This record gives sequence, structure tokens and C-alpha cells, in this order.
Amino acid sequence: MAMSAAEIERLIKAAFPEAQVVIMDLAGDGDHFGARVICETFRGKSRVQQHQMVYAALQGHMGGTLHALALETATPA
Repeated sequence: MAMSAAEIERLIKAAFPEAQVVIMDLAGDGDHFGARVICETFRGKSRVQQHQMVYAALQGHMGGTLHALALETATPA
């Protein structure tokens, strides 16, 4: 069973409560999502480190119940 957009957002917000999180269903199939995560915690981290932090927040669901996630991370302006 695939994850819902709400569950993806909940997991990310649990790890990064101050983050701005936007989840998009990219294909309309509930299986391919995009996420934009803007968080001060990412400041000073490389893009790869930022993505690893978000994947860790997803608690092992990536590649399992969460099939595909196009990830965009940034720090607040």
C-alpha cells in the first residue's frame, strides 16, 4: 500500500517541526510525490546532506511504501 501525502508530510514535520512542507502528487496516482521542504536546520548542510536528513525522517519508507519522491530542499531566505 502506498503512503498518503498527509503521512509523508506528518513524518517530515515530526522531524522538522519548524519546516515549511509542501507535498505534491506528481502523477495523480498516489505513488509518485514531490516534496518541497524549507527548513533552517538545513543551513550549512550540502544538498545531499539535506536530502539524507529528509529521507531519514521518512523512517525507512522510501523505496517501500513510498515508491518515488522528487525532493527539493532549501533554507529560508
